[in-house]
Amino acid sequence: MMSNKVFVLNGPNLNMLGKREPGIYGDITLDSIAQLCRDKGNALNLDIDFRQTNHEGTLVDWLHEANEGVSGVVLNAGAYTHTSVALHDAIRSILTPVIEIHISNVHAREEFRHKSMIASASKGVICGFGPNSYTLAIQAFADIRNS
Repeated sequence: MMSNKVFVLNGPNLNMLGKREPGIYGDITLDSIAQLCRDKGNALNLDIDFRQTNHEGTLVDWLHEANEGVSGVVLNAGAYTHTSVALHDAIRSILTPVIEIHISNVHAREEFRHKSMIASASKGVICGFGPNSYTLAIQAFADIRNS
């Protein structure tokens, strides 16, 4: 039987949501996004474990942890999306599916944001839907679990 636990992992600077570049990210805080995710998880009978770190190695450790009894990972790796071979390798090293997400449409932003180091290792990518990028990924895991 598949676990009902989903990790929602957030990388660097996402703790600054609500203060950082509101023209791009809006005024919602990470705590508010965490509550949106928990509410969506509750509606879908999924247990959401929401975390944030500014440290690449911590994200790698959490991805490894997800390989033990977690049905999916929603990953907003922030700037590490575009630079981290370590996250790419960590995703490839686990059996748990990972969905890469972004609040903004990274393809409509600076050129360096157009390349993701983790997309090819992920189950899918969702970007540009604001905080709903998170809930869309959670819904995707519910659909995968129920199929």
